[in-house]
Amino acid sequence: MRGYDVSEELAALLSNLAESKAAIIVEGSKDKAALEKAGIGSRIFVLSSRPLFAVAEEVAANYSKAAILTDLDAEGRKLYGKLNTLLQQLGVKVDDNVRNFLFKSTKLRQIEGIANIIPQR
Repeated sequence: MRGYDVSEELAALLSNLAESKAAIIVEGSKDKAALEKAGIGSRIFVLSSRPLFAVAEEVAANYSKAAILTDLDAEGRKLYGKLNTLLQQLGVKVDDNVRNFLFKSTKLRQIEGIANIIPQR
């Protein structure tokens, strides 16, 4: 596809996510730092060693929409499935736009690498 730029489209999706006022859930502090470098600095919830239900309840208490940006490896997909179910049970709409784009259009499998493929402004 001539003129198609994956990095520009990803930057646009991240910008839309930032404007949507959705909570963003990541696995660790490196993922959070990468999103901050990409221009998304607030509303990021880090799982680390917290129970999934505690994160889901905290998100549901404060947001009606969330993006789950766990890694795209086997463990990240497992976390995504559990969080997606918990959040939907608590009435939170899950925004999969960025996650689906990463799966389909990039080779990226670790969220911490996201800042390396978007254009620096």
